[in-house]
Amino acid sequence: MSFRERVTVVLSRIVEPMRTANGFEQFAAGAVMLVVLSLISSWRRNKKNIANVPIHGYRSRFEPTMLLQLRFVMGAKGIISSGYKRFKNVPFIVRRFDTDYNILPIKYLDELRWVSPSILSSKIATTQNMLYEWTDLHFLHRSDLHAHAMKRDLTPNLSKYLQLAAKEVDHGWNDIPPCDDWVEVDIQEISRKLVARMSARIFLGETASRDPEWLRVSQDYTIDAFATAFMLRMVPTWMRFILARFIPFRYRLRHHRKKAEQIVADKMKSRRERKPLEDDDSSVSLVDWMLDHGTEQENELSEMANRQCIMTLASIHTTSTNTATFLFELCAHPEWFPVLRAEIEEVARTEKGNESEMDIKRWHARLEKMDSFLLECFRVHPPVLLSPQRVALQPFTLKDGTYIPKGCRIAFANSEHQMDPEITPDPTTFDPMRAYRARHAPDGGPESYHRNQAVQTDINNNLTFGYGSQACPGRFLGVAEIKLLLARLLTQFDFEYPGPEGTGQVPRTMTADENVFMDPRARLMMRKRKVA
Repeated sequence: MSFRERVTVVLSRIVEPMRTANGFEQFAAGAVMLVVLSLISSWRRNKKNIANVPIHGYRSRFEPTMLLQLRFVMGAKGIISSGYKRFKNVPFIVRRFDTDYNILPIKYLDELRWVSPSILSSKIATTQNMLYEWTDLHFLHRSDLHAHAMKRDLTPNLSKYLQLAAKEVDHGWNDIPPCDDWVEVDIQEISRKLVARMSARIFLGETASRDPEWLRVSQDYTIDAFATAFMLRMVPTWMRFILARFIPFRYRLRHHRKKAEQIVADKMKSRRERKPLEDDDSSVSLVDWMLDHGTEQENELSEMANRQCIMTLASIHTTSTNTATFLFELCAHPEWFPVLRAEIEEVARTEKGNESEMDIKRWHARLEKMDSFLLECFRVHPPVLLSPQRVALQPFTLKDGTYIPKGCRIAFANSEHQMDPEITPDPTTFDPMRAYRARHAPDGGPESYHRNQAVQTDINNNLTFGYGSQACPGRFLGVAEIKLLLARLLTQFDFEYPGPEGTGQVPRTMTADENVFMDPRARLMMRKRKVA
């Protein structure tokens, strides 16, 4: 009798008495059964790890693996941090409920940066994190259409798309609550609404960016997709089909996709009916490029709608969170308000009057002090503790002989590396002009100027967007959107903490596995600036 057959027999003997039990007894029995079966599954799981690598995090040799995995859910930072300090120059393993992470020393990163995604894949690592089987992301395994659109259309034409985004911010400025005097606001929510508008305008066009339901859907999709994957990751693979039926977030994902289908269907119809002379820049969006360059399968309504949803997941919350984090740090270091405002005013003054498409791209690139402040926020508040990540689709051997087996998940402790005093001098001090000084150091040269920018991926300065050939293709848009919002917010509003005399500390962050979130309860005081 196979293991699966034995489990089926045991399940039938356990479930039969539950049919006659009352509701509480059924719930209790089900919970106990779930725990027992999870323990069995955890014990039997065949880990695909690098050989002879220490597993870090156990409090003692008697601690059950399931307890270690449970502690990783809310305590990943402590486990990763202690592992980095103990095994800084050698690989070590940390355990999540659904997988093991093989944490590699940073010395391997340059060697891996150009390895083909057909061998070590960032995309597969992402889709597995999101449990693609249960969040309907199968299409990402065979199609990179959205990434191609970012690289071949959005980034080369960034000025044009930023102009559209800026106009959409103008339209959505009323989303900000009235604040002629000091008002306590949820700056994270304000940022999300504005970023959602910009993203909708760029990705899908004006119809979507002015549709309240789509704006709500685009913000909720990330939460519901993450919650679905997060909950299902905590149970064995063969039990997910049971739990999935009871997760409301998963059902909401279907609603989000239906709304996306309506928007995309309207877009397809308008493209068919549009006359050539009507195809001007004001009506274009990124989905137009995808519809022109996608295959027949990629252009199917359901797949294109699903792709639009996943693009919101990759853009809205990350960009809005980084915008809010910048403001939280700025309120903790208010001496930088006048410095940043002076830079914004100087750039605006020198660019004023020229309406060419290049203006807005050149304008945001000249905000070097803001860029440096943002890069320091990335360093101190990384959105994920393990980046970049790869899954081995084929076996791979490093130059020193380290063998990475097929199916192995590797990652780098970016959060700890960038807080390492051997890499970053005085790392616990928030130094917003750290990158600015490096850019303009007399002995730095063009290379130092180039790599000390928020959009650039660099081993020692910025792993927020990954590294190498598989780095995030949307990072240029994301950083530009952050600067657009910040420039306008800082020009028109004052900010401070709700504490006495505006004092306060940067809100604490929370973790869910390796993912990092700002405390959703955090608030700022906001007031329209009184400029003489």
